[in-house]
Amino acid sequence: MKKTSTSLADGRELIYYDLRDDTVRDAVDKRPLERTVTTSEVRRDPLLGDSIAVASHRQGRTYHPPADECPLCPSQGDRLSEIPDSSYDVVVFENRFPSLAGDSGRCEVVCFTSDHNSSFADLTEEQAGLVLEAWTDRTSELSHLPSVEQVFCFENRGAEIGVTLGHPHGQIYAYPFTTPRTALMLRQVAQHKEMTGGQNLFDAVLERELADERVVLESEHWVAFVPYAAHWPYEVHLYPKRRVPDLLALGEEARTEFPQVYLELLRRFDRIFGESEPPTPYIAAWHQAPFGALEEFDGVNRDDFALHLELFTIRRTSGKLKFLAGSESGMSVFINDIRPEAAAERLREVAS
Repeated sequence: MKKTSTSLADGRELIYYDLRDDTVRDAVDKRPLERTVTTSEVRRDPLLGDSIAVASHRQGRTYHPPADECPLCPSQGDRLSEIPDSSYDVVVFENRFPSLAGDSGRCEVVCFTSDHNSSFADLTEEQAGLVLEAWTDRTSELSHLPSVEQVFCFENRGAEIGVTLGHPHGQIYAYPFTTPRTALMLRQVAQHKEMTGGQNLFDAVLERELADERVVLESEHWVAFVPYAAHWPYEVHLYPKRRVPDLLALGEEARTEFPQVYLELLRRFDRIFGESEPPTPYIAAWHQAPFGALEEFDGVNRDDFALHLELFTIRRTSGKLKFLAGSESGMSVFINDIRPEAAAERLREVAS
């Protein structure tokens, strides 16, 4: 992998990740852009104890542009985009309309391929491996920013999810706090550790799932399963079999095997509802240990956390979506319309 860092016309950082070591990236952003002005601030909810970001400047962000005006495609002739060069393998840049900025963190966009009509599932194993390298590198770099406590790499796919740009891409959020979902996990880890005399909760969960009927896909270094208490109609958790806290600690063998396993998983997701259905909308989310202090989680350290990816779709059946209505939105109590065992069976049936 070759990494080339440069700047866009308004000063935002842009980084090329190339498969070839001899690739030269010297294209200049010719757009007459003014410096990006953001209004991001983080506010803490005193009743729930969590934090939310207020980012009113995002109301003016790019919204469903036609394909020939996509800002994530390479620049071509007079058609100038966020990527100055005429081609790229993988590129990462600071979001022009960030939810988090400055002392409130940072947001980046990750373009998986220059092919506008492609998807992550269409990538080759070599290309998917390069995306993994980019995720890992950005996790490392962002973790060293003084305002950053947790790094979150994710992909939103599909208009039903709320995606406003059709180009295959993901995002990275660098939060100035430990996210509520991660905090819940860490509290459960701490409680389990105390109750069992030091045993690890993630290890216990993985052991249970490996022995059950909800395993969807298993390789030498990875296992994918529908969790026992899945929140979503089709939800899969992908774990390396050797527990590590983050992408930086992922071993070379697991790193090499990841593209094959993950691409197969994504392709199965696109076959859940049949070939005649539109591509399956999904969210793919990497869960990594926070880089900040963990004093509030008694007896827990970073190595107690287990890196894993959670992949789920909001489509519950052909032509129907799972909406977060009263119980889910009002009380955070999910009601799943599909038994996790049936979802796992379906995902095994659609293997390529």
